[in-house]
Parts: sequence; structure tokens; C-alpha cells
Amino acid sequence: MSYRFVIARFNHETNTFSPIATPLEAFNPMWDGDAYRDQKGARTAMGAFIEIAEAIPGATMTTPVAAMAYPSGTVEAEAYEAISAAILKAVEAGCDAIMLDLHGAMVARQADDGEGTLLQRIRELAPGVPICVALDLHGNVTRKMVENCDIIVSFKTYPHIDMYETGAHAGRLLVDMLEKRIAPVMTWRQLPLLSHTLMSNTSASAMQRAVNAAVAAEAEPDILAVSVLAGFSLADFNDAGVSAVVVANRDRAHAEAVADRIADLIWNERRDFVYASEPLSQSLQRAKELAAGPGSGPVLLLDHSDNVMSGGSCDTMDVLQAALAAGLANIAAGPIWDPEAVAELVKVGVGGTATVALGNKTRLDALGLTKQAPVMTGIVRQIGDGRFRVSGPIYTGSIVNMGRTVLFDIGAAQIVVTEERVEPYDVGVYTCVGINPAEKSYLVLKSRMYCRPVFEPLGKGLVECDSDSGGPTSSNYALFSFKKVRRPVYPLDDVAGA
Repeated sequence: MSYRFVIARFNHETNTFSPIATPLEAFNPMWDGDAYRDQKGARTAMGAFIEIAEAIPGATMTTPVAAMAYPSGTVEAEAYEAISAAILKAVEAGCDAIMLDLHGAMVARQADDGEGTLLQRIRELAPGVPICVALDLHGNVTRKMVENCDIIVSFKTYPHIDMYETGAHAGRLLVDMLEKRIAPVMTWRQLPLLSHTLMSNTSASAMQRAVNAAVAAEAEPDILAVSVLAGFSLADFNDAGVSAVVVANRDRAHAEAVADRIADLIWNERRDFVYASEPLSQSLQRAKELAAGPGSGPVLLLDHSDNVMSGGSCDTMDVLQAALAAGLANIAAGPIWDPEAVAELVKVGVGGTATVALGNKTRLDALGLTKQAPVMTGIVRQIGDGRFRVSGPIYTGSIVNMGRTVLFDIGAAQIVVTEERVEPYDVGVYTCVGINPAEKSYLVLKSRMYCRPVFEPLGKGLVECDSDSGGPTSSNYALFSFKKVRRPVYPLDDVAGA
């Protein structure tokens, strides 16, 4: 039998405290055939879905859209409606199955539960059509999401290196459902727990143990998929937080038992999902001690108060300023997002000396912060187009475009200044302007996790650095005014048993 598939990608992690807007153009949406060409062969969930559909004799597919925006503020109404409408139109035209590559932590102006609202609208159009969904590990799963699809599978790694594998898992189950080999039932548990993103590293701590338990449970009879989602706490809406989703073949009682077991494991280790930021001065002192120790290569200073892939502005200067004040030298820093400074430095030209106000240009109204741009004097060492191909394990092979990019040398630090916000998940952010990061003493990276697979092997260690005054992705929840998340929730509140 031939099947008609609708396959789409609509991906956004929303930081409702982020100062960065999320209009339609932020998604750089690819429509129809362009979406297919963009995602065919990609190491994404949608790439896996396409591969699965093409392997079925006689199957056809519609790919109405592939849209992904870097984490940022609440999704604008026009963007949400335009992308949702494309998916809904394809479903309305008729299909036998739907495969969706979503994030799980999208908040839109007219839909706090972005994914749940979309799935509900799809289900209303196609009440009997099987739907599978691949989610990010940082998805905030809601009742509306679970009740309006058949299969949910999330990433099991952070940093995320199993996007394709997650899509393959979800898509394989969907085909089994179509072929009547399985009859999936799904259940979930939502815990009163706001985890810190730094504590969702799947190579360490309680998150690793929870994911290992999920993998072990998938080996049990009739358990088809078990997902542990750390959630994304800076998406301030009712359902933010940790959850677990279990998909079983017919056996709901078994699914419920596994969900209870995983939820109990997480709750018993809830304190290990909470991160306590230390004063920045202490972080930098530890960095100095690492740098003075044995071995070669740089110490990584991870500025997690302004993490691009969590909605950071990519222009706060606190960590770099503090490092300079503490006497650290031979630093490479960046990328720092400052189009205004780029324009000034380009005008000066390579070899010229310039004095510019650098960074701290973005208003942080949601945090009640006003930061002053430090004035820095240095030499323009290189100017480039900021384009490079990713060689690392995250988004392998994709082209990154940082816009016009300047290497600004202020003596103690060489700073990469760009026109676009980019997470430093590949050495290309430095090598594209002539920096060999392995030769530096310190690297200031606006990243929590994505930088680690590439940069950790180059250096002698890392230190997590949080701004004392705060940034749009700080790990200090006390800096944020949570208004919509359900209460009580740990660690914001005392919760029974906590």
C-alpha cells in the first residue's frame, strides 16, 4: 500500500525573557520543494523522516515547510500563523500520516503552548491520521501535546548529537503503526521541577542517570520509546519544566509503570537538576589556577549568562571585562554581536587603530538591566565575510554565516566581532579570521554545552562563568520574574518532599 506523508519542521526554543525578537524572517523558512531540498540528507529529525518515506515503495510526501530559528524571544503572531498555516494546508489536502520535527518549548504571542496548539489544530483537521513528533530534549511537554499525537520521541543527548536518530526512531514507530504491527499508547509525567540547562548534560549527573534508565526501559517488552525531557525553564508559561513520556505497544499499564519509575528517579534526584552560580571572581580565580597547571591549550570560560542557543543577546561584556580586570591575557573572545561596531571597524580597515564602544547594546528590559558599553581601543587585524563550513559534530557540514566579521586586537584579548548572533559550536568562529584557538590561554565562549565537543579537546579544562549582574540566559533564577509557570515548583518554591 502506498502512503501519503506530510513532513514538516517548525523549531524554536523560546526564552520569554530574551530581548531578541522572533519575526517570520528569523526562521528563514523554506517552503515546499525548497524545504525538501534543504532537509534531504540533513542530520535532523526531518532529514530522517524524508529518508524513511522515500524508502517505502509508492509512498509520496508533501514537505510544506522547514523552519528553524535560533532561540530568542516570544514568537511573533505573523510568524506562528504563517508557518502553522502551511502545515495545516498540507494536512487538509489529505494524507495518511504526519511526521513533525518540533522543538517543544515554543511560546507564541497567541499560543503559550505553541506545539500543543499546532497539534490540536492538526488533529481537528485530521482526527484519524497517525502523527509522530520528534522533540528536543529541552521541550516542555504539555497535556495538549500528548493528547493530540500518537508518538513522541525526544533527543537523548545534550549537547544534541542525535537529532537524526530521534527522527529515525519516531518515524520507524509511525510506519509500524501504519502497517498495523503496533498500536501505540502514550503516557507522560510532568514534575514540579524547573531544571537548569547546565544540569541537563547527558554525560554527567542526574540527567545522565535518567536517560540511561529510559534507554534501559526501552529494552523491556512492548516499551517502544521512553523520553526524558529536561524542559526549558526560561519559557515562562504554565507547563515549563521536566517531564517523561512513554510510548508502549498496547500495554498502557506497563507504560504507566515505566513513567512512574522514571518520574520517581528524577524527583528523588531533583537537587542534582539545580545549578548554583558562584561569584564571577571565584570562577576567574579557578580559571587562573587551571591555566597555571600542567598541560597545554586554553582554559574555556563559558559565559552561560548570555548563551545564544538559549536566547542570549550575544553582546553582554561582563565576563570579558571581568577577565581583563583580573589580569587574564592571551584571550580569544567571541563572537560578540555588534553590527554597529563592525561598521566602524570596517571603515577603519585592516591595520588601523580604532576606539569603539563594544557590546552591551541590547536592552535587557525583562531583567530590569541597563549595561554600559565599554570603550575599547585596539587594532583591526582581519576583516572577513564570517562564512565557514561546520566540521564538528553539531550541524555537521552546514554553512554558518556570521555576517561581516572583524578581528579586533586590544592587546590582552583578540575579539571576534560579528553582524549576526552565532553560538560558538565550531572552531570556525575563530579560524575564519585567522585565530588558532589552541594557541590561546583563554577562550571566552558564549555557550553552555554546544561548544564542548569541539573546544574541550583543545584545552586543559573549562570554567562555567555567570554574570553577577545577570544576563538573558543566566542560571540564577532569582534574576527572573516568573509570572506564568505553575506554582509551587521546585526550586522556586518549597515543594512537599523537597
